[in-house]
Amino acid sequence: MSEPDQETSTDDISANQTLIRDAALLQFKLIVDGLRDFLLVPASLVAALISFLSSRDGKPGPQFYQLVQWGKQSEHWIDLFGALKNAPDEVIERELPVDASLDDVVAYVEAIVVKEHKEGTVSKQAKRHIEKALSKVRGETPADGT
Repeated sequence: MSEPDQETSTDDISANQTLIRDAALLQFKLIVDGLRDFLLVPASLVAALISFLSSRDGKPGPQFYQLVQWGKQSEHWIDLFGALKNAPDEVIERELPVDASLDDVVAYVEAIVVKEHKEGTVSKQAKRHIEKALSKVRGETPADGT
């Protein structure tokens, strides 16, 4: 066996070992991330309630946002998709075209719906559904009685 073949074979083994390590580490990180999320659901509700109850001069207490800050720090620490640094070049080159978060998407859709509702450009059926949903949120009985 010539030396270049040995080098290629060693690189393949190393790449496969990296893949196995990355796959195992991703599974571990998914479990840790899931446990964190499982704990954050009730903790965030309690923190929001405490923040609301400790409001002073119309400003909520810091507890909820301190928890959100901790959550963001833990997200960075977990680095769920950190294995991407080991991906082949063709994967790295195919980045997503939009760098938007779920918050950005919700804000965008919300802005469109509010704008169309105010301008009266929402279809009648969509407008009925929006008004019905808003009535339910407000605890009102919708005009159509449902």
